[in-house]
Amino acid sequence: MINYTEESSPYDNASEMSVKELLTAINKEDAKVHEAVRQAIPQIEELIEAILPGMRSGGRLFYIGAGTSGRLGVLDASEMPPTYGVSPQTITGLIAGGDGAIRKAVEGAEDDTELAWKDLIYNGIKQGDAVIGIAASGTTPYVIGGLERARAEGIVTGSVTCNPGSPVTKAAEHPIVVITGPEFITGSTRMKAGTAQKMVLNMISTSLMVQLGRVEGNRMVNMQLTNKKLVARGARMITAQTGRAEEESRELLLRHGSVKNVLDYLKNEAQ
Repeated sequence: MINYTEESSPYDNASEMSVKELLTAINKEDAKVHEAVRQAIPQIEELIEAILPGMRSGGRLFYIGAGTSGRLGVLDASEMPPTYGVSPQTITGLIAGGDGAIRKAVEGAEDDTELAWKDLIYNGIKQGDAVIGIAASGTTPYVIGGLERARAEGIVTGSVTCNPGSPVTKAAEHPIVVITGPEFITGSTRMKAGTAQKMVLNMISTSLMVQLGRVEGNRMVNMQLTNKKLVARGARMITAQTGRAEEESRELLLRHGSVKNVLDYLKNEAQ
């Protein structure tokens, strides 16, 4: 296995660069991420298509990861309820060491090959669910162990890594490999690798939510009305769709709880 994420940075003079030189060089490296993700689209599509049947029947998706990778999974999962109005259990992010590891590293947690499956069991994993392991290097024992056990239990498994031929890639039935190459700071995979992982998770979760009917056109009609900005956005959606005054749209939105509920109500009223 070639460990691209651990290769030495070509910027061996980084400590001598000016601020402008640092920013320019980092931006130059980040520009490579988009193309690397594009190359992986067929793999991303294959994984989404494998997950969809289970989720259409009420299955759930779990992300498992450690460190930066685990935090990215938790971040993506946490955005699903407010954005698409789904249950917090629809997509769940699990990080080695538990929620405390979101802010502070938990020593040794990622080295436990049994821990991820224990976390999955605790969260009620079952047939029809899916697990995606996230690990930039592709060598995290927590992720490897979780994927191997899930796959042995007949659960759909995928992975997001940045090194081809890694143990995580081999453990997953539907691996995604985004080759981002050496980091600007050697081994600092929160940079290009982390950016690539975030992009892939965005693609996976957004595509799933669209395919599951949580979006109409390009509108987040099921979003939760958790602040004034979102209420105003929802009212504008209703006005754009129905031609009603924005104040009336706002009143309808607050009464029915979501843009979708309002549009369904008005459709039924017109029949």
